[in-house]
Amino acid sequence: MIRKYLTFLAAFLAAAAALRAQENNTTSVETLEGVVVTATRLPAFLGQSARMVTVLDSVAISSIPASNINDLLKSAVGVDVRQRGAEAVQTDISLRGGTCEQVAILLDGISISDPQTGHNSADFPIPLSEIERIEILEGPAARTYGTASLLGAINIVTRKPENKGLEARFEGGSHGLASGSVSLRSGGKVSNALSASYARSDGFTKSREGTPNTDFRAAKTFYQGSASLRGFSMRWHAGLSAKDFGSSTFYSPRFDDQFEHTLKTYAAFQGESSGRLHVRPRIYWNHGEDRFELFRSRADLYPFNYHRTNVLGANLDGWFQSRFGKTVFGTELRNESIRSTNLGEPLGKEIPVRGADAAYKVGLNRTDISFFLEHNITLDRFSLSGGASLSRNTGNREGFRLYPGLDASFRITPGLKLYASYNSSLRMPSFTELYYSVGGYKADPNLKAEKMQSLEGGLKYLARGVRAVACVYYLDGRDLIDWIRDTAVEDAPWQSVNHARIRSLGGEATLRVQPDVLLGMPWFPVRSLSASYAHTTQSKDAETEVQSFYALEYLRNKVVIQADVRLVSRLSLHLSYRWQDRVGSYEDYLDGKPTGSLLPYQPYSLLDGKLSWDGGCWTFYLQADNLLDAAYFDHGNIPQPGRWIKAGTIFRL
Repeated sequence: MIRKYLTFLAAFLAAAAALRAQENNTTSVETLEGVVVTATRLPAFLGQSARMVTVLDSVAISSIPASNINDLLKSAVGVDVRQRGAEAVQTDISLRGGTCEQVAILLDGISISDPQTGHNSADFPIPLSEIERIEILEGPAARTYGTASLLGAINIVTRKPENKGLEARFEGGSHGLASGSVSLRSGGKVSNALSASYARSDGFTKSREGTPNTDFRAAKTFYQGSASLRGFSMRWHAGLSAKDFGSSTFYSPRFDDQFEHTLKTYAAFQGESSGRLHVRPRIYWNHGEDRFELFRSRADLYPFNYHRTNVLGANLDGWFQSRFGKTVFGTELRNESIRSTNLGEPLGKEIPVRGADAAYKVGLNRTDISFFLEHNITLDRFSLSGGASLSRNTGNREGFRLYPGLDASFRITPGLKLYASYNSSLRMPSFTELYYSVGGYKADPNLKAEKMQSLEGGLKYLARGVRAVACVYYLDGRDLIDWIRDTAVEDAPWQSVNHARIRSLGGEATLRVQPDVLLGMPWFPVRSLSASYAHTTQSKDAETEVQSFYALEYLRNKVVIQADVRLVSRLSLHLSYRWQDRVGSYEDYLDGKPTGSLLPYQPYSLLDGKLSWDGGCWTFYLQADNLLDAAYFDHGNIPQPGRWIKAGTIFRL
């Protein structure tokens, strides 16, 4: 297996050398990839990064057939997007064969990961119109994004409020879909931006009783501001996301009329000083409320589950430059708490649930404290970044643990770079993994934290109109958490456990060509062509006759092919093809009852398309998701929608 990846890298190197003939001598990595990203604690140009970092910029966001952030992430070959409900109702996002719990989700560098469950982490309070870019960092990243980033991080970067403008979007489509959003940015010394959106659908399936069970209503609002004083800049934001949705068979195939209500609120402030010593303070608060109904609107049949979470965090980064390079240091404090009807330890008293005939009886509180230190050296052709995070969480008994990392790169030619890295991280169990022991589930409150180490090496080639990236990685995970069930025992519960050890070997390759830029022909109809492939193979110490919910299921192969074509001067076509091959199986159910058979996941292909007409201050588009009407499953026994047609208009002032 290792020989196969080395052969692949050698072939990539030869191809990159051949492409070098096309390279313009004045072109530099910094010019072509001048976007500043945070693959280390010290922000740097994307072209200088010695990690696998994918950036979905404003051009990709406007052209890819996607109506929300969750669907947009499907176009990144290294990301596994397992959809439960369509239109971003609920999405599990993971990287490199991991689970949705093992990825840190950030908004403008502020963590919004949900400690209750990773199912709710990808609940973003902003519409696509307010996104400047999305940064995807793959691999353990404790020294960059904290201990929640066991297998990487996804950072949503919003548009700066300094840019004045007004934008309104309206969209309608199949299954009663209707949505709209409006965004306003004021500019000025004290800049402000406000957005609001609403979406609804009748859903694409019905329960066995004939009632809609994938319908939804979702409202979001987001405010951000910025200001600059002498030597100090500031940014702040506040957001809200409220959703009511039919959750069909999301959590159990026995019941097909589940329902959920979620309310998420976010607030944060961050600043940055200038001068020889840069200081960047940040404080944030995330609040979540969740109501789960096993039988929709029927608390008399089974009590509703209520949860309320609060996350308070503060961190302080600082860095300075000397003749030996740039040194970064800092600390982070994060407190997570939950009040619940069924997750946690007894509170000692009951706390009434606002607006409901129920009370919070259990809960938990834990605090994570981290210290980090990192040093960066950049020479003419060589760069090195090394550091470590020292962390302790009051939710376990392991005390302070050190998680080091080292990234290095060497520029072989002006456009070709070789890089290698070693990184490590950990993740605390979610509250659900620790305490969810109802409805056929049995959690373990003594779960240990997950640990991960990673080795990675790769090549990056950048020239005018050409970008090629390839990497090979090895992951060594210990105490990884999963829900498993003993298939040899009738009616055995799903149990949360620490698997002994899982090792992964994988690779990724992406080639993106802009023919109009490469050929120097601005009128050329094909503006962009890209092809990407990702492969992961896992070996694990696991019991026989065991069915897994997450860790023994992973995306083994993924192919993404995209084309952006200008049909006429104002009419564009974007096609996005995706093929996915997943390892794992799920128990077959018929009319809510198990048949006793295990079904393997079947590979599937999806083709999405988007036609758009640019009228200057307005754009009209026609979009088709799953154009070929393929039947597929991301999670067992949770059907996915077939062909979904949408049409929309965007107005800009």
